[in-house]
Amino acid sequence: MPTPTTAAVARAGAGTLHWENVRLDEPAAGEALVRIVGAGICHTDLSVLAGRLPVPLPAVLGHEGAGVVTAVGPGVTAVRPGDQVVLSFNSCGRCEKCRTGRPTECPAYWPLNFGAARLDGTTPVSGADGGPLGGLFFGQSSLAAHALVSEQSMVRVDAADEDELAMLAPIGCGVQTGAGTVLNVLRPSPGDTVAVFGAGAVGLSAVMAARLSGARRIIAVDVVASRLALAAELGATDRVDSGRENLAERLAELAGPGGLTHVVESTGVPALLELAIDAVAADGTVAVIGAPAAGTRASFDVNALIGGRTVRGVTEGASDRVTFVPALVDLVRQGRLPIDRLIRLYRPDQLAEAIEDARSGRTVKPVIRFEGAL
Repeated sequence: MPTPTTAAVARAGAGTLHWENVRLDEPAAGEALVRIVGAGICHTDLSVLAGRLPVPLPAVLGHEGAGVVTAVGPGVTAVRPGDQVVLSFNSCGRCEKCRTGRPTECPAYWPLNFGAARLDGTTPVSGADGGPLGGLFFGQSSLAAHALVSEQSMVRVDAADEDELAMLAPIGCGVQTGAGTVLNVLRPSPGDTVAVFGAGAVGLSAVMAARLSGARRIIAVDVVASRLALAAELGATDRVDSGRENLAERLAELAGPGGLTHVVESTGVPALLELAIDAVAADGTVAVIGAPAAGTRASFDVNALIGGRTVRGVTEGASDRVTFVPALVDLVRQGRLPIDRLIRLYRPDQLAEAIEDARSGRTVKPVIRFEGAL
């Protein structure tokens, strides 16, 4: 039986999200119905609203959901009704990359996450007028009271209660991306110097992860004083306000003659990527996770790479979400990954405020907290 619910719908040219009454089909093969308790608002959602990412609209957005499974479709074995789940990115689950713990490299990653539809072009969401709405954004479209979710996007967790479960929602994307880039890809060694460009949710998650490593110096770079102050509280040993200081000179001063061992570039600003490549050590790595508008280009001296420098793009922290999400949940519970410092909860009727606070940087990570029917 179809499920009537309320969802935040993005429409072309609207610039924001609006709650609308929608209908979800019964779960198809490989899908489950999830009652959402919390959903983060991510920079990627804002990029879709701004037209910087080619997601077909109208569609229900949201890709940092957490909730409780209420029904499962044919063939679903990873979860069952009553399970608590954190929702993450989607992948096919069948290819060689997925089978060997590298789902972010799945050939179907882009259409499954940004196509707002199943691979056959169908969508399980319809509007009040019966017309189709894009769904399964990142396999979930979780800015809604209920969501139809791909089995591949669900990770079962054990939360103390629904309040804790809602606070875990950002792990599915922003936290996983920043922390995974450091822990899965860069893997700093004792004595290394890590610079993090951008102190938003992704960058601050990278700072917290770097603190768990053997890095000697962790340098946070941003233009917002409050975020730099928070970065220091979360583990940054040094801060650079790139709006007031000469970033290249300060990085050279802090890193010393050896240069930076690692750079996490989370801003998507081409000039900062170019600067990072110049600033990193001859055998260092620049991890590129900031996503600018499609078609954005940067330039650099090719000879800078010959000495061994690596420029690597990273998606979702290069994580195997099935194992990495529970590991991050454990770190949160141990107090070693204090993501609560990033989060502010908003009621559904505060959706517009949450979006504006995310855009302005007033809130690092807004999370819509669903409690009962809207």
